[in-house]
Amino acid sequence: MARGNRRTVRSRDRQDGATTRTSLLEAGGAVFAEFGFDRATAKEIALRAQTNAAAVNYHFGGIEALYEDVLAEAHRRLMSYEVLAGTATADIDPKEKLRRFIGLLVKVVRTGNENSWPAKVIVRELIAPTPHIGKLRREEIEPKKALLFGILAQIIGVEPDHPLVAQGAFSTIAPCFMLLVADKRVSEIIPALGRETTTDEELTDRLFRFTLGGLAQLALSVLPPRSADQPN
Repeated sequence: MARGNRRTVRSRDRQDGATTRTSLLEAGGAVFAEFGFDRATAKEIALRAQTNAAAVNYHFGGIEALYEDVLAEAHRRLMSYEVLAGTATADIDPKEKLRRFIGLLVKVVRTGNENSWPAKVIVRELIAPTPHIGKLRREEIEPKKALLFGILAQIIGVEPDHPLVAQGAFSTIAPCFMLLVADKRVSEIIPALGRETTTDEELTDRLFRFTLGGLAQLALSVLPPRSADQPN
C-alpha cells in the first residue's frame, strides 16, 4: 500500500474511532439517565450507539470509566467553566459577580432541561451517589468551586480557604441544587417559586439579596473587635 494511502486509512480510522466514542458517550448518557449506573449495561449502551459491546471497553476501558466521562460531560454541558470564569474574572464589583453567578445557576435549573440526559444523570448522582465521581470532582467541580470561592472570599473579606467561604458557598448553591433535583415538587408546594409565577431575573435577585445578607453576617464574625473608645 502506498504511503499516502496508509495515511488516509489511518486518518479515516481515527475519525471513525472518534465518532464511535462520541456515540457511546451520548448513548451512555441516555442509558445512565434512564436506568442509573447500577442497572445500565454495556450491551444496551452499545446497542443504542449502533456498535458492539466490546467497543465500551476498547474506547473507555469499561462501563465505570464511561460513566465517569458521562458525569464530567454532563456537568460541562450544564455549566461551562469558561462561562463561569468569564464572570469570575470580569473587572466588576464582586457583588455583581455573585449576582451573575447566581443568575447562571438559575438559568441552568430553569431552562427546561430536566428531560435532557445531562440533568438527569447529575440528579441521579446527587440522589444516589456512586463511587465513580472522581473525574467529575477533579475536572469540573473543583475548578468551578474555586471560582465561586474566590468571589465569596472577596465579599466576606477573607482568604478563599477560610471555613466561612465554604459555608457561604453551600448556602449559595443549595437552593439551586434543590430546584435542580425537585423543581416540580418545589413549585407545587411553593407556587411563588414556579416558572409561571417568578421570572429567572426575579428569582436571581431574591436569591442574590438573601445570599448577600447571609454573607454580610458571616463577614461580621471576622471583623476585629471594636475598642471601647472607638466611635460607632
